[in-house]
Amino acid sequence: MRRRNWKSVQPTSLRQALELCKEHAREARNLGVERIAERMGLPDHAVLYKWLANGRMPALLIPGYENVCGINLVSRWLAATGGKLLIDIPAGRGCSAQDLHQLQTELNTAMGALLDFHDGKRDSQETLAAIRTAMEGLGWHHANVAQHDQPQLDLGGIHEH
Repeated sequence: MRRRNWKSVQPTSLRQALELCKEHAREARNLGVERIAERMGLPDHAVLYKWLANGRMPALLIPGYENVCGINLVSRWLAATGGKLLIDIPAGRGCSAQDLHQLQTELNTAMGALLDFHDGKRDSQETLAAIRTAMEGLGWHHANVAQHDQPQLDLGGIHEH
Protein backbone atom coordinates (compact mmCIF):
# COMPACT_ATOMS: atom_id res chain seq x y z
CA MET A 1 0.00 0.00 0.00
CA ARG A 2 1.30 3.47 -0.94
CA ARG A 3 1.85 5.89 1.93
CA ARG A 4 -0.13 9.10 1.90
CA ASN A 5 1.70 12.39 1.28
CA TRP A 6 0.54 14.09 4.46
CA LYS A 7 2.08 17.44 3.55
CA SER A 8 -0.42 17.87 0.71
CA VAL A 9 -3.51 16.76 2.67
CA GLN A 10 -6.08 19.57 3.00
CA PRO A 11 -9.23 18.66 4.95
CA THR A 12 -12.58 20.06 3.80
CA SER A 13 -14.41 19.83 7.14
CA LEU A 14 -13.63 19.84 10.84
CA ARG A 15 -14.76 16.23 11.18
CA GLN A 16 -12.50 15.18 8.31
CA ALA A 17 -9.58 17.11 9.85
CA LEU A 18 -10.06 15.32 13.19
CA GLU A 19 -10.30 11.93 11.44
CA LEU A 20 -7.24 12.57 9.29
CA CYS A 21 -5.20 13.57 12.36
CA LYS A 22 -6.21 10.26 13.93
CA GLU A 23 -5.18 8.38 10.75
CA HIS A 24 -1.82 10.18 10.75
CA ALA A 25 -1.25 9.20 14.39
CA ARG A 26 -1.97 5.57 13.51
CA GLU A 27 0.18 5.55 10.36
CA ALA A 28 3.15 7.66 11.49
CA ARG A 29 3.21 7.04 15.24
CA ASN A 30 1.37 3.74 15.67
CA LEU A 31 -1.16 5.35 18.02
CA GLY A 32 -4.79 4.33 18.36
CA VAL A 33 -7.55 6.45 19.89
CA GLU A 34 -6.94 5.05 23.37
CA ARG A 35 -3.25 6.02 23.32
CA ILE A 36 -4.01 9.43 21.82
CA ALA A 37 -6.51 10.10 24.62
CA GLU A 38 -4.02 8.90 27.22
CA ARG A 39 -1.27 11.19 25.89
CA MET A 40 -3.70 14.11 25.81
CA GLY A 41 -4.39 13.49 29.48
CA LEU A 42 -8.06 12.66 29.00
CA PRO A 43 -9.58 10.62 31.84
CA ASP A 44 -11.59 8.43 29.43
CA HIS A 45 -10.94 7.61 25.78
CA ALA A 46 -14.71 7.38 25.14
CA VAL A 47 -14.94 11.17 25.07
CA LEU A 48 -12.36 11.31 22.26
CA TYR A 49 -14.37 8.72 20.29
CA LYS A 50 -17.44 10.95 20.77
CA TRP A 51 -15.62 14.07 19.55
CA LEU A 52 -14.33 12.21 16.49
CA ALA A 53 -17.79 10.82 15.71
CA ASN A 54 -19.59 14.16 15.90
CA GLY A 55 -16.72 16.29 14.57
CA ARG A 56 -16.51 18.50 17.63
CA MET A 57 -13.68 19.03 20.07
CA PRO A 58 -13.12 21.81 22.59
CA ALA A 59 -10.83 24.40 20.97
CA LEU A 60 -8.56 24.39 24.00
CA LEU A 61 -7.70 20.73 23.34
CA ILE A 62 -6.95 21.07 19.60
CA PRO A 63 -3.24 21.97 20.00
CA GLY A 64 -2.67 18.97 22.28
CA TYR A 65 -4.55 16.65 19.93
CA GLU A 66 -2.52 17.83 16.95
CA ASN A 67 0.72 17.55 18.92
CA VAL A 68 -0.01 13.95 19.92
CA CYS A 69 -1.11 13.06 16.38
CA GLY A 70 1.93 14.77 14.87
CA ILE A 71 0.06 16.88 12.30
CA ASN A 72 -1.88 20.16 12.35
CA LEU A 73 -4.81 19.39 10.07
CA VAL A 74 -7.44 20.95 12.34
CA SER A 75 -5.47 24.19 12.43
CA ARG A 76 -5.09 24.04 8.64
CA TRP A 77 -8.83 23.64 8.23
CA LEU A 78 -9.57 26.46 10.69
CA ALA A 79 -7.18 28.77 8.85
CA ALA A 80 -8.66 27.87 5.45
CA THR A 81 -12.23 28.52 6.61
CA GLY A 82 -11.09 31.98 7.73
CA GLY A 83 -9.55 32.64 4.32
CA LYS A 84 -6.03 32.35 5.71
CA LEU A 85 -3.02 30.19 4.95
CA LEU A 86 -1.18 28.31 7.65
CA ILE A 87 2.56 28.52 7.11
CA ASP A 88 5.07 26.70 9.30
CA ILE A 89 7.60 29.01 10.89
CA PRO A 90 10.90 28.24 9.20
CA ALA A 91 13.87 27.33 11.34
CA GLY A 92 16.24 29.30 9.11
CA ARG A 93 17.99 26.13 8.02
CA GLY A 94 19.46 25.64 4.62
CA CYS A 95 17.22 24.30 1.93
CA SER A 96 17.91 20.86 0.50
CA ALA A 97 17.38 19.69 -3.05
CA GLN A 98 14.58 17.49 -1.68
CA ASP A 99 12.84 20.58 -0.18
CA LEU A 100 12.97 22.35 -3.55
CA HIS A 101 11.80 19.23 -5.39
CA GLN A 102 8.84 19.01 -3.00
CA LEU A 103 7.95 22.64 -3.70
CA GLN A 104 8.18 22.05 -7.46
CA THR A 105 5.90 19.02 -7.12
CA GLU A 106 3.35 21.09 -5.14
CA LEU A 107 3.43 23.88 -7.75
CA ASN A 108 3.02 21.39 -10.62
CA THR A 109 0.14 19.69 -8.81
CA ALA A 110 -1.58 23.06 -8.31
CA MET A 111 -1.15 23.97 -11.97
CA GLY A 112 -2.51 20.59 -13.06
CA ALA A 113 -5.47 21.00 -10.71
CA LEU A 114 -6.21 24.43 -12.17
CA LEU A 115 -6.07 23.12 -15.72
CA ASP A 116 -8.33 20.19 -14.82
CA PHE A 117 -10.76 22.48 -12.97
CA HIS A 118 -11.13 24.81 -15.93
CA ASP A 119 -11.66 21.79 -18.20
CA GLY A 120 -14.42 20.55 -15.87
CA LYS A 121 -12.42 17.49 -14.76
CA ARG A 122 -11.82 18.45 -11.10
CA ASP A 123 -14.06 19.90 -8.41
CA SER A 124 -13.42 23.19 -6.66
CA GLN A 125 -12.51 21.69 -3.26
CA GLU A 126 -9.75 19.50 -4.69
CA THR A 127 -8.47 22.43 -6.73
CA LEU A 128 -8.47 24.79 -3.76
CA ALA A 129 -6.63 22.20 -1.65
CA ALA A 130 -3.88 21.86 -4.28
CA ILE A 131 -3.52 25.64 -4.59
CA ARG A 132 -3.45 26.07 -0.80
CA THR A 133 -0.72 23.44 -0.43
CA ALA A 134 1.43 25.16 -3.07
CA MET A 135 0.89 28.59 -1.52
CA GLU A 136 1.83 27.31 1.92
CA GLY A 137 5.01 25.81 0.50
CA LEU A 138 5.90 29.07 -1.23
CA GLY A 139 5.11 30.97 1.98
CA TRP A 140 7.50 28.80 3.96
CA HIS A 141 10.30 29.34 1.44
CA HIS A 142 9.55 33.08 1.38
CA ALA A 143 9.90 33.32 5.16
CA ASN A 144 12.99 31.12 5.15
CA VAL A 145 14.73 33.37 2.60
CA ALA A 146 13.66 36.50 4.50
CA GLN A 147 15.03 35.01 7.72
CA HIS A 148 18.39 34.48 6.02
CA ASP A 149 19.06 38.23 6.28
CA GLN A 150 18.16 38.22 9.97
CA PRO A 151 19.27 34.86 11.40
CA GLN A 152 18.09 33.89 14.84
CA LEU A 153 20.58 33.47 17.65
CA ASP A 154 21.55 29.94 18.55
CA LEU A 155 20.89 30.02 22.29
CA GLY A 156 21.58 26.33 22.70
CA GLY A 157 25.33 26.91 22.93
CA ILE A 158 25.29 29.51 25.73
CA HIS A 159 26.82 28.36 28.99
CA GLU A 160 26.59 30.15 32.32
CA HIS A 161 29.89 30.93 34.03
